[in-house]
Amino acid sequence: MNLYKSLAAVALGVLLGAASCNSSGGQANTDSSDVREVAIQAPAGQATAAFASGCFWCVEEIFEAVVGVDSVISGYAGGNVPNPTYELVNTETTGHAETVLVYYDPSEVSYEELVRVFYLSHDPTTLNRQGPDRGTSYRSILFYNTPEEKQTAEQITAQMNQERYNGKIVTELKKLDTFYRAEGYHQDYIEHNPGNPYVQNVSIPRFNRFKETYKGKLKSE
Repeated sequence: MNLYKSLAAVALGVLLGAASCNSSGGQANTDSSDVREVAIQAPAGQATAAFASGCFWCVEEIFEAVVGVDSVISGYAGGNVPNPTYELVNTETTGHAETVLVYYDPSEVSYEELVRVFYLSHDPTTLNRQGPDRGTSYRSILFYNTPEEKQTAEQITAQMNQERYNGKIVTELKKLDTFYRAEGYHQDYIEHNPGNPYVQNVSIPRFNRFKETYKGKLKSE
């Protein structure tokens, strides 16, 4: 009987471990590039915005689906350690959060609309936690680049707090100073690892919930 209990405990631990963002099984992406700082300034005709709302595998997939978004990079921001690795960020000692940098066409989608996507695609009321992922690296941060974006971020946050989240939002509003592109295997992670247990049990259901809630324009699947 004790053997059965032990086996059950081991199986449960494996399942729980597989259903967390830091269980990076798979890694079918052949991009082996290391962490590096990337320019925040966007190319001509584009703009950038950064958001931290839990596991960047999920967040990348969500923003890439929005009409007007050209590309999304998974990475790290909000901390004070240069060129942090995934393993170091997961120690919760760097101050960084898993973050996506969104490149978008401002003639097709506004920063304001992307802020709405941010709030409708995660739970901004859970401190240092998103779904099964816990720690400051999974905290909710709404980044801004300009005073105008800060004002927009404050306005939408106040509106969402009143209309949807009953005054419980714990999201940080923070100026984006530096963004580090994560290791290559994290980029387009869901596309390259569709069978990953975390992707199947957390990322895809989260994306589907967002699609049910969001009333804006999404790209055809």
